[in-house]
Amino acid sequence: MDLVTIAIIGIAVLVVLLILGVHIGVALGMVGIVGMVSIVGFEASMKSATDTIYHKLSSFELITIPLFILMGYLASSGGISSSVFEALNRWVGRIKGGIGIATVASCTAFGAVTGSSLVTSSVFASICAPEMRKYGYDKKLAYGICASGGMIGMLIPPSILMIIYGVLSGESTGRLLIAGIAPGLLLMILFAVTIRLLAHFMPDMLCHDRSAPHYTLGEKITSLARCWQIWFVALIMFGGIFGGIFNPTEAAAVASSFLFFLLVVTKFNKILPLLREAFWKTASTTCMIFLVMGGAAIFSHFLVLTGMTQDLADYIIGMQLSPLGLIITLSIFYILLGCFLDSISMLCITIPIFNPIISAYAMDPIWYAVVVVMSIEAGLITPPVGLNVYGAYAVAEKDVSLEDIFSGVWPFLVAVWLSIVILILFPSISTVLPNLMLGK
Repeated sequence: MDLVTIAIIGIAVLVVLLILGVHIGVALGMVGIVGMVSIVGFEASMKSATDTIYHKLSSFELITIPLFILMGYLASSGGISSSVFEALNRWVGRIKGGIGIATVASCTAFGAVTGSSLVTSSVFASICAPEMRKYGYDKKLAYGICASGGMIGMLIPPSILMIIYGVLSGESTGRLLIAGIAPGLLLMILFAVTIRLLAHFMPDMLCHDRSAPHYTLGEKITSLARCWQIWFVALIMFGGIFGGIFNPTEAAAVASSFLFFLLVVTKFNKILPLLREAFWKTASTTCMIFLVMGGAAIFSHFLVLTGMTQDLADYIIGMQLSPLGLIITLSIFYILLGCFLDSISMLCITIPIFNPIISAYAMDPIWYAVVVVMSIEAGLITPPVGLNVYGAYAVAEKDVSLEDIFSGVWPFLVAVWLSIVILILFPSISTVLPNLMLGK
């Protein structure tokens, strides 16, 4: 049988397994191994599969992933998310759409202590959505804001997606992490503008913000001071990596150690159950990520053996698209793929295929990486997968349905698409900070 035909059959079987509900990591590994067996035999396939998994998962930089995840759970257990929302709400809570804007800004700040958008969405859906509803926000919009705001946490450091991208592509993870700061802030601004526009044109969806309490300037400044933990962690992550003091792994270790000891000091009376839950969730989430990465590595190796990846690369290069046309095409591809696959799976499967093409076009790899991650992020709130939506739904009030939250994220999905266009047209947004880094 022709090798390309084998690859097409493998992809078709993978799609069927995913439709049947098989875990993405298991499905990728199964199809990859069976496909390799059909090409090179059982013994060679087993050796190749084990070598591939070891090579991909033994990278020192992957230690950063469980540390980033642990940071998020420790910060959540320590009540940092509540304090940062309270502080930012005091500053903007009384303007039109102010509580929603405070939620988006809180998601951005909390993103400095967690590399998981799912954690951020879940935490703020439980804290902020009921508060927004209390002040007259439509339930769809309240939970849509929380689900969408969680995306920002996957752009700014610490970002699990940037770490995985760096490991798979060979790019500097430090530069990738710093490159996500400006796009993350851009997305925060676009979300805030979206909320303001909704407040102006659809006031029935988010009314009564002016009934929020009034605070003096001194009270507002004091509330920011109470969030010193999050500013300290942000200083470690941003300042340490940008200034060349820490590499990403060292920064994650220092920040997670700080949050660990802070939790021990502030929650000493109930520290054991909190730590047990944080470490258990960290372990289970890390195992899920590594399972997907291992399965995707096997599947990618299978595609390489069939020659399909090289054929696809030659075909795309032969189309003679301009660099702008290519990156627009790939962005649309990732946005559509996000309707069916999770973020990590998309990265693991596509990077070995597309990165050689990007190298042939001599594009700035950091700019391309940020555009890809932003495009993939759109999938976090796109039906039917939309993991952030499911995360918000898991902690939502009983009268909120999954369809309600998907309805509430559409204005923000448009904002995400707009941010991708802006990043494509203005590459310096994602490259200026990495180019200024010390100790690159």
